[in-house]
Amino acid sequence: MRRQTSWLLELVAALTIAAATAAWSQGLPNAAPGPAAPANPSKDDRFRHDARDELLTGTRLTRSGALREAIPHLLAARAAGEDPYATGVNLAICYVGTGANAQAVQLLESLRASGYRTPATATLLIQAYIATNRPSDAYRLLNAVSSAAPEDETIFAYAADACTDYRQFDLGLRMMDLGLAKLPSSARLHYEKALFLAQLGSIEEARPEFDRAAQIDGDGYIGYLSRVQKDLYNDDLKGANLLLEQAIHSGRNDYRMLSLLGTVLLQEGAAPGDPRFAEAQSALEESARERPDFSATQIALGKIDLMLARYGDAVVHLEIARAIEPENPAVYTSLAVAYRRLGERQKASQVSAELGRLLNRQSPKAPPPAGPARH
Repeated sequence: MRRQTSWLLELVAALTIAAATAAWSQGLPNAAPGPAAPANPSKDDRFRHDARDELLTGTRLTRSGALREAIPHLLAARAAGEDPYATGVNLAICYVGTGANAQAVQLLESLRASGYRTPATATLLIQAYIATNRPSDAYRLLNAVSSAAPEDETIFAYAADACTDYRQFDLGLRMMDLGLAKLPSSARLHYEKALFLAQLGSIEEARPEFDRAAQIDGDGYIGYLSRVQKDLYNDDLKGANLLLEQAIHSGRNDYRMLSLLGTVLLQEGAAPGDPRFAEAQSALEESARERPDFSATQIALGKIDLMLARYGDAVVHLEIARAIEPENPAVYTSLAVAYRRLGERQKASQVSAELGRLLNRQSPKAPPPAGPARH
């Protein structure tokens, strides 16, 4: 799957439920559940129930993350006119998740023009606008939707993740400023703003934003992340490691914290035979079991396999990371090394050439922190 990062899977979980129920609860057209199948169904009855089955199958596949497999079922349901809202939102999720963003824009604009101007269609359309390099449209829609629901920080958080995926750091910063004008006490938005400032090279401006987020959230999840990221940008790996271990021991041991802990331990110099190396490997493997689509974890596991001379395993992890996040330069150096160690020099050269092309397209003003974790 082309760009199914963790934010998208969270979006899928949230929006497919909404798509299945919101149309009915809001009284939108063509949204009422169909009657039970009659004892002797007519051809039209069978057609309607077949269309409903296609929608249910497509929705189930979407919620499980099998987005490509869901598309034919949802297209069949849509062609039959089955529940335009639920079908359309699920199909849009699949388009965004598989990189078919132009189709997503067309579909979502059509849904909204038909009266389905819901948070779900707005959230997805903002992602698609960002992906298709339409920053003005994305910002305009975010402004309109957030003005109607000024207390909702979630739509800003999803926009931040999309801006990160597509390296739209300037747009992400503008969007976080918009959100903070409405929600000045949002730790999450201060944290996101800090990350964008850091990515743009404005480290001095980022530090007080990390501090503000940590002040607001205290010992909460964002509070810990903010202090960790500030330490990473200050090259204080030991301080970041202590904070991460404290967070995990206090029960905040989700896949992001575990991934960040493993990555920081490796950055500190943990090597095979060192107890810290075993700790890093265990944390990363647990993170991968919980969320195998998290690219930072796969990259770090690839590096562990390189250190253990398990080059085939390293390729597996790093190719997964490349499929998830093809614009991340961190994947390519380790992947080229793994292919060279396997004797596959042509593949190693291809990967190195792709890294060169990627770096030429990107001009980051500051390196990202080790194993960056979002909310």
